[in-house]
Amino acid sequence: MRTPFLFVMAITGTVIAQQPYSIPFIDLDDQLYRQVIVDHEPGQYLGHPSTLLLEDGKTILCVYPGGHGRGPIIFRRSSDGGKTWSKRIDVPTSWATSKETPTLHRVIGPDGTKRIIMFSGLNPCRMAVSENDGVTWSELKPIGAWGGIVTMGFVEQLRTGRGHYLAMFHDDGRFFTKQPQQEKPVRFKLFQTLSTDGGLTWAAPTVVASSTSHHLCEPGVVRSPDGKRLAVLLRENSRRHNSQIIFSDDEGKTWSEHRSLPASLNGDRHTGRYLPDGRIFISFRSRQPGGIKKPLHEGDWVGWLGTWDDLVSAKEGQYVVRLKDNKRGADCAYPGVEVLPDGTIVTTTYGHWSADQQPYILSVRLKAQELDALAK
Repeated sequence: MRTPFLFVMAITGTVIAQQPYSIPFIDLDDQLYRQVIVDHEPGQYLGHPSTLLLEDGKTILCVYPGGHGRGPIIFRRSSDGGKTWSKRIDVPTSWATSKETPTLHRVIGPDGTKRIIMFSGLNPCRMAVSENDGVTWSELKPIGAWGGIVTMGFVEQLRTGRGHYLAMFHDDGRFFTKQPQQEKPVRFKLFQTLSTDGGLTWAAPTVVASSTSHHLCEPGVVRSPDGKRLAVLLRENSRRHNSQIIFSDDEGKTWSEHRSLPASLNGDRHTGRYLPDGRIFISFRSRQPGGIKKPLHEGDWVGWLGTWDDLVSAKEGQYVVRLKDNKRGADCAYPGVEVLPDGTIVTTTYGHWSADQQPYILSVRLKAQELDALAK
């Protein structure tokens, strides 16, 4: 069921905006002091970053393609929690052949060895590995005879054993096999794959959901506070339905039927992290389904603040936050979200942040308590 539109005030400004939810909308777009440019190359499209915060609580790694998904992977590092960024770091030769959005993930092997893995999708899905926190990397190598789109949307450590991980991605028939097998009408499939050796190898993917009516894709995971339940938030790419959510109570062995998220969470590429006070911050691209009037922040980079109970009970949450106005269509916001030890949220993505310029990479810094103060 779609939530009726309500008139709500955009806090920090005087604009009265028609929004499809009743919770406060907080606009941080013009708060430039929160924004850090990670990379901007005039005339060059820079997009789709993925970030990883190391255990020291201050080192952040960031990878992104020099192009729209496809393009050479660029790598930068911050040693001060995202306040400043290094120059572009030399990477293995094969990274220049990446066909799709790279994603970074921390994994730990059964013997306790820590690694970082980076996936590059389409067919075949390939992976690079670092065993020294990103100082050196392997070349990109296939992990199977299969592929997919945005591999991997997430990699989640399982409670079934040390070194056990679950990862998800999607495909619409074009890339899972070497030869495209796209159906008409188009069928989206949500896949999962498992690793029992700390992410070094991955099992043949299995189908979690398959539908021609709901185009489920770009999974993002949130685990319950007690650790016993997984929730996966999903983009709905047909634009006929709200974004969706599924749950598992058995570490991914089975999943619930998908159901709609509230309009406050409608969008693409949800990436969520817990904050020190137990609330959840989720960053995503704002997209509402067709047939309704679009909100002020349609196509922009937004965040959501709420609780695990909000996700379970389909509640709207606490706030919707515009992080940055995207000045061209809806081409923005494949976000990385990291939370520093002091509770600072460092969320990083690409977008058309300047009129008549190609997209570039930007970070926004905020704390939940600042949103609470603004809402008051």
